[in-house]
Amino acid sequence: MPGPSIVFGFIIATLYGSIFHFITGGDARRLAVFLLASWIGFALGHITGDLLNINFLDIGSLNMLNATLGSVVALVVARFLT
Repeated sequence: MPGPSIVFGFIIATLYGSIFHFITGGDARRLAVFLLASWIGFALGHITGDLLNINFLDIGSLNMLNATLGSVVALVVARFLT
């Protein structure tokens, strides 16, 4: 069973991808691309924060600042690639 940090991170990353799709528009395929990009960027941002030992704006064991930045960067890259 996944821990609360994983579930919370998944919900936040899904929210970021959905809001980005709402702002930029598109069909269901672009929504799927944005959600996938947001999940991957969020996870990579969190892992990067752990590796670099950055502890700013943490929520429990989740590195929110780094994960949010990773998600935003991944969403912008996905927008330019689609």
